[in-house]
Amino acid sequence: MGERLRKLGIRLAETRSTALFQLATELPAAVLARTLGIDITVAVKWQRAAAGDWRAYAAEISRRTK
Repeated sequence: MGERLRKLGIRLAETRSTALFQLATELPAAVLARTLGIDITVAVKWQRAAAGDWRAYAAEISRRTK
């Protein structure tokens, strides 16, 4: 699969980094770490690099109906 994607010009490492970066802007580091199975320190670094503000996430969760 990876070879087929490379032939199409899709760079897997860049795509993965972009996805992680986006998640880091939207989720608290603790949720990011637990969800992806990564160490909390790594999740915090991703979040800081992405300048993520997890308050928006908390606000969204609080608006959801149960």
